[in-house]
Amino acid sequence: MLSAGALIWTSFRPLLRLVICTASGFVITKADIFPAVAARGTGQVILNIAFPCLMFSKIVPAFTSQNVHALGPLILVAFIYEALGMLLAWIVSQIFWVPHQFRFGILVAGGWANIGDIPTSVLMSITGAAPFQGTTDQNLAVAYISAFILVFLVTLFPLGGHRLIAMDYVGPDIEPEEVQQAMYIKRRSWVNFWIRMIRKASLSATRMHSSDSSLEDESRDSDNGDDEKYDDEKDAVNPEHQHPAAQLHVSFHDDATTTEPTELGIVSRISSVEPTLIGVETRLNHIIDTGLHPNNQSILPTTSVTAVDTALPKSLPPPSKNRHIRVLRESRHVLKSFLNPPSISIFISLPIALIPKLKALFVEVPGTYIHPGPDGQPPLAFIMDTCNFIGAASVPLGLVCLGSALARINVPLNRWKHLPVGAIIWLAIGKLLLMPVLGVLICQGLVKIGIIAEEDKLLRFVCIHLRFFSCLPTATTQVFLTQVYSGTGSAEHLSAFLIPQYFLMFISMTALTAYTIQLLF
Repeated sequence: MLSAGALIWTSFRPLLRLVICTASGFVITKADIFPAVAARGTGQVILNIAFPCLMFSKIVPAFTSQNVHALGPLILVAFIYEALGMLLAWIVSQIFWVPHQFRFGILVAGGWANIGDIPTSVLMSITGAAPFQGTTDQNLAVAYISAFILVFLVTLFPLGGHRLIAMDYVGPDIEPEEVQQAMYIKRRSWVNFWIRMIRKASLSATRMHSSDSSLEDESRDSDNGDDEKYDDEKDAVNPEHQHPAAQLHVSFHDDATTTEPTELGIVSRISSVEPTLIGVETRLNHIIDTGLHPNNQSILPTTSVTAVDTALPKSLPPPSKNRHIRVLRESRHVLKSFLNPPSISIFISLPIALIPKLKALFVEVPGTYIHPGPDGQPPLAFIMDTCNFIGAASVPLGLVCLGSALARINVPLNRWKHLPVGAIIWLAIGKLLLMPVLGVLICQGLVKIGIIAEEDKLLRFVCIHLRFFSCLPTATTQVFLTQVYSGTGSAEHLSAFLIPQYFLMFISMTALTAYTIQLLF
């Protein structure tokens, strides 16, 4: 077992490499050496060349028929983490106000974390040294990460996660003050609802208590019968002796205190003196209920459907055929989304890794003989060497681009009072402090029910540590998508959410890594 000092250093050391690479990209961007055009070009190189080569070079030698079963738990854990992250973000958005053009983007910020560069860099550093088994565990850890990356790509693009970002910019924007007022009304209604529920619960408890004492009251009624009869006779003689509640009445006659109707409405003694705030909610509901085109052009209202139908030619296909065409078009779009270089690399690598004859063409496979090349290596070993060489550039270049993206984030510090501080703070706390705790509990529960093998410590480490994916800040991919869909090239709302998360990342990563190593070893 490692000492406390060795455990902390082992956990913190991978972050030093991460910080140095990220800081390099930050510095050269601020020095105007690495412009936005160069950063986008580098990102394309990483996405289409370097990262697919890294996946191929790690998956082929790492996966075998003995450990491929780990893909099932990894994919399950990845979906659970994304669902929990989106649930957390939704809860935050229901309690704290969020800018109107970030109302759906906060769900993406909670569900999709910055996978790829950061976890690959950290896991390769940790698993490459004791207490792990060096290169073998290093390759297998990166291969395990590929399952998370595949889920990330599939859910964000083919399954339409990126459309949530586009939905933020459908229709006109709503001023932050109006959104804050609507959230204030919602919170006040919640408070009133729970107050009513508590009062009802206390009243029902009181009634139950009174019903329990009813038997005692019946026994007393016989004793008090004469007294009640005497009181009735007394009330008949003297009406002023009746119960005070019987004297209550409501007067509707005008008097000197009655306020005349004004242009703003009628104010009376029995009505609220505060105007009813419905304008904000009505506007929000109108924007949600009426579909708007991304070009801010409203769709024709339903009342004009008949007129439009009469003006259209009679040769249009029936609605069922139109629906069939839309389904085919959508299916084609989903299939195209799968055909991105990282996904293709994973789909090609897995069959090669699991078929011994194919795998022996690239790497040596015990028990499988393939005639070697002139250098004594497998015939296609040069492909593996090339993929290793190119793939090695993926992580450092990705971290440099991450630093460049952070350098271009503009946080309006002079408008801090106007930012959604509550949502920013609690999303950061939830993603980087609360979610890692839930991740450990989930993975330990999966071990107890047998979904994750207890003896496979590397798999457990990756699953817990890729609660790491919840322990990671929001994906920088969302920055690029927001810049595209916003139409202005800015991501002002997202930037304010990112900065606190990257500050907390170093604390949460170090603590989670140290705890996981202590738990497993």
